[in-house]
Amino acid sequence: MRIVFMGTPDFAVETFKRIVADGHEICGVFTQPDKPQGRKMRLTPPPVKLAAEEIEATVFQPVTLKDPAVQHTIFKLAPQVIMVVAYGQILPEAVLNIPALGCINLHASLLPRYRGAAPIQWAVINGELETGVTTMHMAKGLDTGDMILKRTVPIGENETYGELHDKLMRVGARLVSETLPLLESGNAPREAQDDALSSYAPRITRETGLLDFAEPARAVHNLVRGLSPAPGAYTVFHGKALKIWETQLAGARDGHPGEVFAGEKTLDVCCGDGRCVRVLQVQEQGGKRMDTALYLRGHRLLPGERMGA
Repeated sequence: MRIVFMGTPDFAVETFKRIVADGHEICGVFTQPDKPQGRKMRLTPPPVKLAAEEIEATVFQPVTLKDPAVQHTIFKLAPQVIMVVAYGQILPEAVLNIPALGCINLHASLLPRYRGAAPIQWAVINGELETGVTTMHMAKGLDTGDMILKRTVPIGENETYGELHDKLMRVGARLVSETLPLLESGNAPREAQDDALSSYAPRITRETGLLDFAEPARAVHNLVRGLSPAPGAYTVFHGKALKIWETQLAGARDGHPGEVFAGEKTLDVCCGDGRCVRVLQVQEQGGKRMDTALYLRGHRLLPGERMGA
């Protein structure tokens, strides 16, 4: 099929490459504009742009799809399908109406649950035991279109957002590979979403990552792994921000929420339900990420000290 692909981050690259490998014609690639990144703020192209350039596909990076000139460009490309994977912009109705077979989206959740920008992170943060990917016919609402295919993926107790992201990325690419032939043959299912079962996965902000040790240990552990490898959960300790990158559930302690129990190589933090999380990796403000054992060599923690204060 003749396809316009819209996507931006690494999550979209796997699907893009799978579409190319399946023999579809890529008539245009739309991705977000290059953005400054790193300490030197160098202008950096998004991963999808780099993947498109490898096959010499034509790349477009409009600031908005609401521009009539951009919409005319898409119309002139004459796609049968617009395939959208984590593009980062809402498609206006004028664009949704361009391709003969419609606009298809790959969403990283089992819709209608976790509509929105950060479905993978929130599935982990909320302690879900499974999630998945869904292909859908796009409509004007936010992730509200009729569903086509789904695949369920289990979530491990200690699995991080990054690990689950990569798993869903691969499963999602395979799901799109199954979806497009169904669409071309006119056999793609249409299952309406039940809005009563929907939930929302908003963007992750800095405030999302602030740990509250008055919460149960499992909730603290889930927040840490749901924000790893980025942007990271954090607390305040010795007057500075301390990122906590990796934890595991530990046993109960007789202590207050946030109270630390330091061994020679271990660091447990008491939580609101009496259980502790064992901190495995940390990063001091302005410092490097390190294992807790190395952190403890340079820090003498006193009995009764508390994180979050």
